[in-house]
Amino acid sequence: MSNGLLTTAVGSYPKPDYITRARGRFQRGQIGAEELTELEKQATAHWIDIQERLGMDVVVDGEMYRGDMVAYFAENMSGFTNSGLVRSYGNRYYRKPIATGPVGRDKEVTVDWWRYAQSLTDKPVKGMLTGPYTIVDWSFNEYYPTREAFLMDMARVVHEEAVDLVKAGARYIQIDEPALSVRPEEMEMAAKAFAIVTDGLDAFTITHICYGDFAAVFPHLANFPVDMLDMETTNSGYDFLDLIRGYPSFDKYVSMGVVDVHSHVVESLDKVKSGIRMGLEVLSPDKLFIDPDCGMKTRTEEECVAKLQVISDAVREVKQELGLGLG
Repeated sequence: MSNGLLTTAVGSYPKPDYITRARGRFQRGQIGAEELTELEKQATAHWIDIQERLGMDVVVDGEMYRGDMVAYFAENMSGFTNSGLVRSYGNRYYRKPIATGPVGRDKEVTVDWWRYAQSLTDKPVKGMLTGPYTIVDWSFNEYYPTREAFLMDMARVVHEEAVDLVKAGARYIQIDEPALSVRPEEMEMAAKAFAIVTDGLDAFTITHICYGDFAAVFPHLANFPVDMLDMETTNSGYDFLDLIRGYPSFDKYVSMGVVDVHSHVVESLDKVKSGIRMGLEVLSPDKLFIDPDCGMKTRTEEECVAKLQVISDAVREVKQELGLGLG
């Protein structure tokens, strides 16, 4: 993959105020869906342009059209209804989905948005999906006889969406599983479901994981049915790199977070370069991508751009020092 140390992002970017206002007006019936969609496209184009100007290698659409990462998919699939508001963390709330029937798709969920984002850039745009384990873990089940039955059916539906993204031309498919590492006893079941999602996909597959006890599940992660692990590393003191050191047969690609998305402080160039160098102590440049710890929707646009800028600058300087070139 090129000469290594590719820059990317995990998924979400902060939404402009006009999107928030428009969604309120849409909910009150003051504007239609088409007007809201045009504003979401405007915001998507804005973030694609920012990533282009920063020279990022693999870009994301910024998820301007999504609210919560689980509720969005449930709202666009069959078999779900929504509960009232549930707090996820801090002052963040979402409408927790309820599986009340067999889950499925009546139409493609993300493909049109991927096509639109890809039409704005020559850089590859990730196809972005929420993984089956996280959807199941963050939903209520009032239909399936077991959690595993719900999970396997959900994996089938996510696989169908991934196949459609690949058919549309997506070269990178990211399946977000932030809930993956919190229940070590379910990792085998989660891996079985994920294998359904990635089975036969003609694309580079990624899963993003951003909290939990990584050490407790690392042997499972090292053998997870995916090409790349996209990991929160800054906020956890780069402990994940020590886990790789202790597992000589580890051979996956890693996308390593080098800025903390939970902090308003913009990291210094030297700090980010130090993090990259730590990654290069255990992974070759061609196996290492560089990105933020997680999605950045909780930061201001100024903070987000500054953090992406320091990533871009740090990667450029480290590549020059290593003689990797910038192509």
